[in-house]
Amino acid sequence: MFQEFAPPPRAEEFSELIRKRLEDVKAAGGTRETVSVDWNGNTIHVEVVELPLDSLYFNPGTHRIRAQRSHNPARDRQLEADPYSADGQSYLADLLKADPSDPRVRDTAFDKLKESLLQYGQNEPGLVTHHGVLVNGNTRAAALREAGKTSMRVGVLPASFTWADINAVELSLQLRKDHRRDYSYINRLLAMEEQAQLGRTPEDIAREFRIQTKTYHQERWILAAIRELIERSRTGAASLSLIDFEMDQEKLKELERLYKNLSEVEADEADVLKEWRLCAILLGFSKTDVRHIDEEFAKAGYLPRSLPPELMEEQTAGEAIAIPGLGLSVKGTASKVSAARALNDRVLRAKAVADSSEVPEGEKAAARETVSAAKNAFDRAIDDAGRDARVRKRKQLAPARLADACSAIDQCTVDLVQARAARSLDAQAFDDALVVLRASLAKLSSQAEKISDAPGDGVSWLIDAVSGGTS
Repeated sequence: MFQEFAPPPRAEEFSELIRKRLEDVKAAGGTRETVSVDWNGNTIHVEVVELPLDSLYFNPGTHRIRAQRSHNPARDRQLEADPYSADGQSYLADLLKADPSDPRVRDTAFDKLKESLLQYGQNEPGLVTHHGVLVNGNTRAAALREAGKTSMRVGVLPASFTWADINAVELSLQLRKDHRRDYSYINRLLAMEEQAQLGRTPEDIAREFRIQTKTYHQERWILAAIRELIERSRTGAASLSLIDFEMDQEKLKELERLYKNLSEVEADEADVLKEWRLCAILLGFSKTDVRHIDEEFAKAGYLPRSLPPELMEEQTAGEAIAIPGLGLSVKGTASKVSAARALNDRVLRAKAVADSSEVPEGEKAAARETVSAAKNAFDRAIDDAGRDARVRKRKQLAPARLADACSAIDQCTVDLVQARAARSLDAQAFDDALVVLRASLAKLSSQAEKISDAPGDGVSWLIDAVSGGTS
């Protein structure tokens, strides 16, 4: 969501320092270094100066770590309350150094950047506002500080730039094809959402992000689904966060395509599969495993028969139904959709509690048992579905190969006609190929005879044709 930030402490003092540095650069004469910036469809060139690193502020609104901020709710609240305080800036620095998919782990790419800066120095300038807030180069600034450097080359944006201008510039820099480090998946989704909130059309946003408009709508559907899951996971102080879905891009895209296609035919079945697939994604199943949760998975009932009793309890009854005139109500039978949703809700809340740092260990242990029980149930169901799918594939493999052979023979007929017309047919080669075909049909016939005591028309024809009979 787009957000305005107040100027940092000593903003005017820093603006004066920048003004003097710009004057020094102009007074020095010679060729001055500039950096080009895309802004409102135009390219502007801003002067580059050397500024003290300890006076620069990490950008609290940067898209690069927007999703990762929710990793530590307490520190994020501190950052929100005072983004330029030592605590707020320290949290931003920690996130800039962390792995986007798991902020508890240091990013190896950050260490490579730091090593490169130590070995080769700063090749490209960053970008800063007149108040000293970094717009581009936040990660480089963190690496330079850790490397013991005291200054950084930065281009200085015009003093008239608003936060809307600053965000637009950062986004345009990020989307350049030659940019070294992409936004993480969730941060891209958040950047698209922000652009939509600013009133831009889907077509304009898709063009900006170099994607098709249908892909933009897919990404918005995915972000809405993630936000819904986070809201449903809230229980006390615990909830899931955006980064819990950072590594699930392809699984979520496949889910959107399945849901869109199936919902046009069978809405309830689409909703059930959506809940089950989201639950499996949350439990960490691979993309190939999640694919087994399809229409056949739902029809065969693999999951319901794999669930332990403790995970079935919340699904056995639907909403209470009032009996007119008696003042009584009875529990209704749960629909498949409400049952799937109830299961997902329970797993969502358990996963949120199990991963929370603000929940007592006793509650976390119980939640981990629920998550483990659900994962084991999905594992059994997916294993059964995969095994049955392999069986079905084997049953269908021979007919499918024969269909391919028929297509090849049909194409051969066309090729034969064209070759005869052009008088380019190699008759001997064609005859030799037919002899090979006869041998192949003979082997097929000998196996087809063993199918049953009462062969069908097709098998009977094959046997007669190979043995010299007529069709």
